[in-house]
Formats: sequence, C-alpha cells, structure tokens
Amino acid sequence: MVTKQLVENILKTKMEDIPEEVNIHGKKSLYNWMGVAIGAAHHPSVDMVLGLKEDIQSAEQVSIFGRTEKTDLLLASLINGMSSHIFDYDDTHLDTIHHPSGPVAPVVLALAEKMNLSGKQVLHAFILGCEAELRIANAVYPSHYHLGYHITSSTGVFGAATAAGILLELNEEQMAWALGIAGTQSFGLREMFGTMTKPFHPGKAAQNGLMAALLAKKNFTSSTEVLEAKRGFANVLAPEHDLAKVNVAWGTEWELLKNAFKPYACGIVLHPSIDACIALGKQVKAEEVERIELTVNPYVLELTGKPTPPTGLAGKFSIYHTAAVAFLEGDAGEAQYSDASVHNPEVVAFRSKIHPQVDATVKEEEVQAVAYLKDGSTIAHTVKNATGSIENPMDDNALERKFNRLVHAIIGGGAAESLREQMYKLDELENLDGLIALTKGNAERILN
Repeated sequence: MVTKQLVENILKTKMEDIPEEVNIHGKKSLYNWMGVAIGAAHHPSVDMVLGLKEDIQSAEQVSIFGRTEKTDLLLASLINGMSSHIFDYDDTHLDTIHHPSGPVAPVVLALAEKMNLSGKQVLHAFILGCEAELRIANAVYPSHYHLGYHITSSTGVFGAATAAGILLELNEEQMAWALGIAGTQSFGLREMFGTMTKPFHPGKAAQNGLMAALLAKKNFTSSTEVLEAKRGFANVLAPEHDLAKVNVAWGTEWELLKNAFKPYACGIVLHPSIDACIALGKQVKAEEVERIELTVNPYVLELTGKPTPPTGLAGKFSIYHTAAVAFLEGDAGEAQYSDASVHNPEVVAFRSKIHPQVDATVKEEEVQAVAYLKDGSTIAHTVKNATGSIENPMDDNALERKFNRLVHAIIGGGAAESLREQMYKLDELENLDGLIALTKGNAERILN
C-alpha cells in the first residue's frame, strides 16, 4: 500500500533523523523562497487576490510577506504561495521541473505564526513536505506533466498537506485522510502558463493542502489509498507511472538535495540559452549580429516558443525575448520580464535575429549557440550545465545577492541582512515572531 507506507515514513521521521546537509539545504530553500515571495508582494495580481479580504471578511490571523496586511490562514497561504511564483524565480527540482517550496513554505509559516511554533518544527515539516511531494512527482513524471498538468500544483498539494499534517500532529489515519483530501483537490493546467493563473497554482495548492490537513484533524474522512487506487491520483492523472519511486530509499536518499536555485527569473529550460547569449553579448555588439542560432532540446520550444509575447509574464515563455534581453542586457532578472521590456523597440527588433532549432540529441540542460555576424564570421558558445543547476549551482554569495535585489526596496537593507541571519538559524528559534516582523513591507519606501 503506497499511501500507507508513505504515511508511516513521514510520521516515523523525526528531526534528528534528517541529515545536516538536508537541514542546511532546507534552510537555503526557505531563504530563497522568502526572497521571491517578498519581491513580488506588490504585484497587481497580489493586490487583486488580497482585495478579496474585505469581500469574504477574512480574519487577520497571519502575515502576508512583504506587506503589512494580515489575513486568515487559508487566504494567506494562497497569497504567499502565489507571490513566490509570480516572478518564476523560485527553486526547481530539475528531474521533474517542480518548484517544491511554493506549496509548502506558505503553510508551515502560516501555522507557525498562528500556533507559535518553533523554527525547528517549521524546518522539520517543510523538509518532509517537500520530500513527499517530490517523490510523488518522481512517480508520475513525465507522463503527468506531458498530459498538461502543472506538476508544482498538482503534486505540491500533497506536500502542503503533509507539512500541515505534521504540525497539526495528525495520527496515521488522519494523515492518510489528509493526503486523500489533498489528492482530490489536485489541479493546475499548463494552458495557464504566461498568465496570472500560473502563479495562482502553487498558492492554491498550499491553500488546498492546508485545508485538507485541517479537515483531517477533525476526522473528516477520505480514501486512504489516494495514490495507488484504481481511480486514484496516479491511475487517473498519469497514463504512465511508477509508484515504487514514492517510498524507495526513504531516509537514505533525499530529493530535496536536488533542489536548485534560479539565477534568472524564468523557466529553468531557458537558462542554458540565457548563459549562452550573455556570453555572446560580451564578445560582439548587437549591430554586428545577423542572426543567432540556438540548438535546443525539443521541450524548450514546446514550453517557450512564443515569438511575440504580449506581456512580461508571457515573455518568460519566449525563447526569442529571453535570448534577446540576455544578449542585449546581460541578464534575465525580473526587470527583463516587465511589460516595458517586451515592448522595448530595441528588444523587439533583436528578437527577429533569434533562431531556435530543435535537436532531440541535445539535453534539456544544454544549448549550442552560434552567432552569425554580418562580416561572415561566427562565434560559438556551448552550455552543458546552466548557472543554477545542481552541477553548476549558485553559491551562497550569489543567492544572497539575488535575495537582496528582490527585497531591499521593500523591507530595506538592514532588515534583509537580519532576515538572512534568522533564516539560516531557523532551527534555533523558539518562535518566528522576530523573523516575521522583518518581512513587513514599508509602503512609503515602495512608493518613493
């Protein structure tokens, strides 16, 4: 029984059973997540969802990171999870293209604030929630993803329910129910990529998973075989799957250690092309270029083949726009994915010089780039492992620079440094009051 075994594994794994390197990576994951959540906290889509607070008379229970407002547990989990994915700058489990922190972090932090929990409790639940969702993702990828599901949301709901269930101290039967209630709320369509609804997915997965655990705590019943049943998650939503991957080597191999951090604010499949175009842009001027050919894995064009993105969000799914700004501006941060950027005449003109072509022998993490110059010469650059991959990771200094760039304008430099210190000693904190206080946005600073 796959679900039963998973529940047993989750509940038997205590904090002291988790290796120190996993604890450290868990804290880095939460630190990175907090940066992207605060960074997008004042996006118009966040304002829209937060505007529901008055409509539904939401209680002021827990914080919205990067802002001064509070809402109830469920709405806060939705907003904080959504905010963290708006810039498409969050972490990525490269084996499944899953962003594990998005559905789990909002839940553990909301419950910690509401229940006055310790940092150690938060880190424990976060790590096991991520581990559960990533193992379920392993079991159904790529079939489930190719069917059209946004795997961060559709499997992330299990991670959110797991983490919440740990903090709510569910027993085995209740945890199985929580996974069942979560699984029946599994959702998220890839059709929504490039719109406000894509980041809505991990936020709603957080909200749904938390709701599942809260209901299970009240003995709200569900199937206890949600993963493996004939009409359960895997059989319905993944034509090909291997549920043995859910529990294999539990406690000895950790999927969370495969969680990578992005240096660029777009899908991970574009990062090799960004690295290559930045390198080319350092060697030749734009006016000298006739065209740039990018040989990529077929999956890259499937996801990012939009030649004329109408908005900044859509630009994150355009290899044409992404390659152009990487060459011209030497970066692909959030500024390069604004509405202004996708309509910049210089960028629009250079997009016509980007010529992607597919080759099934090129791996997803690779690109072969050639700049053809007007004088007849060429410059080539090959990327085997992009910046931010497990093989070529961001170091701690780069991660801190990314965090600061995202949060300084919102919380200030002093708070950013103090927040970093708090996040890295999370397991030593008796409660999260001081940490959460540092995340509050300064409206005057933002407006000025």
